[in-house]
Amino acid sequence: MKYKVVVFGVKDTSENIVTFIQENICPVDLVITISPEVTKKNQVSGYKGLSVLTEKYGIPVHEADSYFLTDEKTQKFLAENEFEIGISMGWQRLIPPAVLDKFQYGIYGFHGNCGYLPFGRGRSPLNWSIILGDTRFNLNLFQYDENADSPNVFATEMFSITPHDDIRTAQYKNMICSKNLIRKLLKAYQEGTITIRRTSKDFDSWYQKRTAVDGKIDFRARTREIYNLIRGVAAPFPGAFAYVGEEKEENRITVWEAHPFDEMIDFSGYAPGEVIDIFDEKLVIRTVDGSLLIDRFECSRKIKAGDVLC
Repeated sequence: MKYKVVVFGVKDTSENIVTFIQENICPVDLVITISPEVTKKNQVSGYKGLSVLTEKYGIPVHEADSYFLTDEKTQKFLAENEFEIGISMGWQRLIPPAVLDKFQYGIYGFHGNCGYLPFGRGRSPLNWSIILGDTRFNLNLFQYDENADSPNVFATEMFSITPHDDIRTAQYKNMICSKNLIRKLLKAYQEGTITIRRTSKDFDSWYQKRTAVDGKIDFRARTREIYNLIRGVAAPFPGAFAYVGEEKEENRITVWEAHPFDEMIDFSGYAPGEVIDIFDEKLVIRTVDGSLLIDRFECSRKIKAGDVLC
């Protein structure tokens, strides 16, 4: 069987893109995802099963038993069918050359940073951009090859990252630009005019993989650094965290929302990380260069003024 338009994905954003293509551009012929069992061995923030797309649109969904598409079931499926163009949204692994070669017009995915590829290759680029305090994000729709985030750029769109954005609102902007780029790609595909720019004057740099443990708050950092970390790992990611005193699970506080509070009031009588006061169940925390208001958090124990987060 020949599948013309194929989407690879494992997240709620993947479902959103399939819905967008199906309802606004052309039929999606196939979705390739991973089975729920695979998520037990691979950390997938924001994972969502996509079988609902079969119920909603009649789109066949292939659930691979390997995130790297190397399982026997998937290899057999790929060998027995033909494919034209693939779009990857929320697929956080390299797609092997044997799969890439099966697609007549290639497989395309997204990667961005504050600069231009190959600058900023690697993992969690949107999270890193917020954490590092970048104020713009240059989103590339590029053709996959055997390497990570190669500068095989079809088209780009740029959006701003404001001080008010967290990772979820940045994802909204990312999705709007992704849809614009997909519309351009599928128009070029239908017209037979896909053109790829494969040269770049920029240099290689890499974002490192982030895990949940990297969300630990260091109250020796400046307020803006703590704030950027909190908004950069907010839901649907695991969240920033600290401990109320001793590092035990029952003392863990997960911080979902916060913002800089005041940098002029004299808080020198408090230690960095200390709870200065509590208003409407929100915590005022001393920082090195001011204070932070924790608006929303989770903790199994009651927190009181004078407690020190560390």
